[in-house]
Amino acid sequence: TKSEKDAFTEAKTHLTALAGQAPVVCKAKKNVANFKLRVGQPCGMMVTLRGDQMYQFIDRLVHNAFPRIRDFRGIPKKGFDHVGNYNLGVPDVSIFTEIDLDKIKYPLGLNITFVTTAKTDAAAKELLSLMDFPFAH
Repeated sequence: TKSEKDAFTEAKTHLTALAGQAPVVCKAKKNVANFKLRVGQPCGMMVTLRGDQMYQFIDRLVHNAFPRIRDFRGIPKKGFDHVGNYNLGVPDVSIFTEIDLDKIKYPLGLNITFVTTAKTDAAAKELLSLMDFPFAH
C-alpha cells in the first residue's frame, strides 16, 4: 500500500543519513499470512559498514546517541551470541543527531549487529568495552 511505500522511503532516507551510504532493500523469502507478506515483497533494509565509516558510526552511537536516551543505564550484556558478535536493538532512531525530528512520520527501530573477530563472548565484551561501549552493571 501507499503508506508502506512511504515508510520504506522514509526509512531509506534515515538509514542513508545514519550510515553515510545507501541501504540494501531485503525482500521476503517466504509468504507470511499473519503479516500479509508475499515472497519478493520488500520487508527490511540493511547497511554493512566497514573501515572508517564503521568506526565513525560507533563513535557517534556511543558518544552522541546513547547519552540522548532517557534514563539510560547502559546497554544490556545479553546481546552476545556465543561466537563473539553483539546484537543491539534501538527502539527509536530519534536518538541519533543526524535525524531531523520534524521529518519523522513513521516509527523506525534498528537492530545493530557488531561482528567481531573475537571467538568468545568475553573477548568480544572486552573489545567493545575498550571502544567505550557502556555496558549495564
